[in-house]
Amino acid sequence: MSAILDVVPLRSLVAVVDCGGFQRAASALHLSQGAVSQHVRRLESTIGRPLMERDHRGIRLTADGEALLPKARLMLAIHDEILRDFGTDQGQSLIIGATEHGADHLLPKLTALLNSSFPERKIHVRLDRGAQLRAALDSGAIDMALLLGSAADDHARDVGALELTWYSAPSWHPGNGPALPLIAIDEPCALRRRALDTLAEHGITADVVCDAAHLAGFRAAVRAGLGVGLMASAGQDPDGLVERTDLPVPAPIPLSVWARRGLSLSFIDDAAQSIREMLAAA
Repeated sequence: MSAILDVVPLRSLVAVVDCGGFQRAASALHLSQGAVSQHVRRLESTIGRPLMERDHRGIRLTADGEALLPKARLMLAIHDEILRDFGTDQGQSLIIGATEHGADHLLPKLTALLNSSFPERKIHVRLDRGAQLRAALDSGAIDMALLLGSAADDHARDVGALELTWYSAPSWHPGNGPALPLIAIDEPCALRRRALDTLAEHGITADVVCDAAHLAGFRAAVRAGLGVGLMASAGQDPDGLVERTDLPVPAPIPLSVWARRGLSLSFIDDAAQSIREMLAAA
């Protein structure tokens, strides 16, 4: 046999299918788009048949590509399993994204958990706003993200919920104005919407007196006595702030883990279960 199938072009082919295009596959594989295209062309040369074609909806597999795809997945699964069994895949990284609210109290436990659950991976963490993390997942720039809100995708899993608490500076009082001064992260923000909805449900008018881009600025404004703010506490009060028990108790906010296209569903399930157990213990 003179023809040899290399796993690298096979991985690129599978990534193009799973990620929905060459650019997203390139981001997920940390390669250039040209390299991924070259891998597919090399695979077609080895097979001797076209595996992808362009139509009015974009790139799609040919009949031969469809026949090759499940065999490619099987070869990659066996290849990766052998590397794991013999401990020779130490260089692989796992990039985890999290919102600041979601990671504030959970990040130390989360990174320790992932390091113990996936010892063969190098864990990298990216903190950002939810919208930016979703875009990074779509492009393949990160592997998974811990986000506020329920899972609404086959590559997302619900993992629990975060308790929410109102906080203010120790000396703050609401005053006699017609509206409650509120500190909030600027839109889009799930906690901002939860705060406003909770107050409205109890007939309390709120005035957002300070919009913050990030959690640090949000806390600084609350600590300065500009108003109250709603935060995920995880049982730990932020330094310099006190809990407000005179305001309506908000419902917990769902927490979910999302994964990029191309990451195996069994991997997502394992990560989600580990995070569920961590939250239950917390």
